[in-house]
Amino acid sequence: LRPQHLSGLEIIRDLCDGKLNGGEIGSTEITFTPGKIKGGTHIADTKTAGSVCLLMQVAMPCVLFAASPSELHLKGGTNAEMAPQIDYTVMVFKPIVEKFNFTFNCDIKRRGYYPQGGGEVVVQMSPVKELSPINLTERGTVTKIYGRAFVAGALPIKLAKDMSAAAVRCIRREIRDLYINIQPVREPDDQAVGTGSGIIIVAETSTGCLLAGSSLGKRGKNADKVGIEAAEKLLQNLKHGGTVDDSLQDQLIIFMALAKGVSRVKSGPITLHTQTAIHFAEQLTKAKFTVTKSDEEDAGNDTYIIECQGMGMINPNL
Repeated sequence: LRPQHLSGLEIIRDLCDGKLNGGEIGSTEITFTPGKIKGGTHIADTKTAGSVCLLMQVAMPCVLFAASPSELHLKGGTNAEMAPQIDYTVMVFKPIVEKFNFTFNCDIKRRGYYPQGGGEVVVQMSPVKELSPINLTERGTVTKIYGRAFVAGALPIKLAKDMSAAAVRCIRREIRDLYINIQPVREPDDQAVGTGSGIIIVAETSTGCLLAGSSLGKRGKNADKVGIEAAEKLLQNLKHGGTVDDSLQDQLIIFMALAKGVSRVKSGPITLHTQTAIHFAEQLTKAKFTVTKSDEEDAGNDTYIIECQGMGMINPNL
């Protein structure tokens, strides 16, 4: 276990008065015995730049089936490598996952970057009786492209402007007729710990789909390159014709498994994360997933339909 995984297990333990054995950094085996999910106010702190978004992913399915509302204070990295950035969570994950028929509030108190972390996000969420299934199979056409390029700490705003301009130039080569609005921002010093930079670009479609590309800056990496990397990821996600990008794909699996009824999502190539999520969701619930190649005329060769007969989890507390 790494610090971040451990923080995730600890917040779940605290949420449900559970028992956790083997919960230490470096552990290769744990035993977890859950109790009743209570809700309430809880703090999870990775004490590193471990991702607050991953902590949120761990806790969310539990707090949805708690006895009372929850407030989670999640501390660590808000914009970290190998994890969704908090901007992605708010701009893409939140509006789409709320289609399962719940809402949550995510307040970014402070941003924190690699290596020291120090960011804090407060998530407020009320429990639900059950989750509704989703049907995301119509992509529609791209209607707008927007985003934010940010710098924090010791970095000048010029870097954010360079990232933004390079990203716009890159997208323009493929998509000529759309206005692209990527705001360069410098995070206020009292709302960011450490030095960091990055960019997220979101494409919105006529059917309400949201797909994104993002990238983080690091020492020695040219600002133009960061912008171009995010733009290329976005274009790649638009090419496959799916309704979700490769970062959202695996994050929806647990909710599809818990929902009542059949969910269908059209996606690009199935990621290893998604295969893993499906494997464990099927083992832990009675949900049944099928993944089939999409046979629509307009779809690219790499489009799939992920279908799930959800288990129809009912909240016993409500």
